[in-house]
Amino acid sequence: MKRAVEKTVRHTFPPIYDEHSRILILGSLPSVASREADFYYMHPQNRFWRVMSALLGEDLTLLSPQEKTAALLKSGVALYDVVLSCRITGSGDASIKNVEYADIPAILEKSNVQKILLNGQKAYALFKKGFPCLTEKAILLPSTSPANAKCGFDALLRAWKEGFSAE
Repeated sequence: MKRAVEKTVRHTFPPIYDEHSRILILGSLPSVASREADFYYMHPQNRFWRVMSALLGEDLTLLSPQEKTAALLKSGVALYDVVLSCRITGSGDASIKNVEYADIPAILEKSNVQKILLNGQKAYALFKKGFPCLTEKAILLPSTSPANAKCGFDALLRAWKEGFSAE
């Protein structure tokens, strides 16, 4: 079995947003599977696209990245990550260090984002550290990652529905 090695990783694909985006969802950093596929939440066990499908009323799980992007934008949802680059071992959020933050303020300036949903504890902690003046817009949600197996799909979906509807 190949052992994961710590290395510097840089986010290589762009944020998804436009001037109509009202909700910004931020993860920490794309997983190895997502980095290899060059798109968000591409690990087969990550529940992100199942959650989005339920929230948006459209099955996004089998769509291409371009179709997923169009569906998010049509629904006013923006998507990106808190970290632009860092040192990390594999996909392990706990190993993230030497963080360079993404330009979240630029997205906020060019969109109509009213709230920011953070996908998991690490994304939330990094966001609070990197963008303390934006924390009033931030809502912590349980991670959709397979590493968060203790949170069943129904509980996950309830929390995300609440986050989407929160004022």
